[in-house]
Amino acid sequence: MTVETPAAELAGKYGLSVSGARPSLREYARQLWARRHFILAFSRAKLTAQYSQAKLGQVWQVATPLLNAAVYYLIFGLLLDSKRHVGDGTPKAFIPFLVTGVFVFTFTQSSAMAGVRAISGNLGLVRALHFPRAALPVSFALQQLQQLLYSMVVLLAIMVGCGHMPRLSWLLVIPVLVCQFFFNTGLALVLARLGSKTPDLAQLLPFVLRTWMYMSGVMYPLINNLKRMHASPWVVDLISSNPAAVYIDLMRFSLMGHIKGAPLPQHVWPLAIGWAVALGVGGFLYFWKAEEQYGRG
Repeated sequence: MTVETPAAELAGKYGLSVSGARPSLREYARQLWARRHFILAFSRAKLTAQYSQAKLGQVWQVATPLLNAAVYYLIFGLLLDSKRHVGDGTPKAFIPFLVTGVFVFTFTQSSAMAGVRAISGNLGLVRALHFPRAALPVSFALQQLQQLLYSMVVLLAIMVGCGHMPRLSWLLVIPVLVCQFFFNTGLALVLARLGSKTPDLAQLLPFVLRTWMYMSGVMYPLINNLKRMHASPWVVDLISSNPAAVYIDLMRFSLMGHIKGAPLPQHVWPLAIGWAVALGVGGFLYFWKAEEQYGRG
């Protein structure tokens, strides 16, 4: 009578391991770093292909957020006259205030929308090749960073055109973008895992992001508006501490300095760094925990 050897024992005897098993956190990070060139090349390819069918091509990378800013200026700047609450109330004060808010929030918004489809929208790639799945949401966040850098050239031109000359505080743009990129990457990783199991989340997310935009002071000075509504101090602190508002405030302060009607909240730098570390590290851990589930089923 033949005694069957358990599969696990046979696998151990011949040095076999479970296909697609989740590696240790340290090994996973090492594998991800080893594929950094793939991540960069993939993000560049996606960026190039994004508007390949449009006649204006890559011009839409900058034209889209500018058109959004123009619509918001029409509604909030002219119809609702929000510009009177920013600086001296002139278009030269309000336009750079508005465009900065739109560009910075679009960076986070686009990273979130790309992240939620990172796994569910690339199942063929996930099932065909073996690589750390975190490479996909990270590459999409990197793609949005590259797109923002194109927009920043236009933003700086708008700043100069509206009388904000280059100064040392403009160098603060770099740490602001670094913090926001790590935050956006963590957010993309969280949404990628959620979206891999619940594809319908991609349909719900635009409504969540739109609500978030209105709560982040993209089109108006957030703190002053809350105070005019006689909101409780803890409500003001809570809403102004949300990460989108924090990064927008910091970018405006870096490029425009102190803006009358839009004061910089207290502890804004610790908040910016804290959000970046908390969601960057937490999002990576959350995504890694489900590594062996992606592309299954």
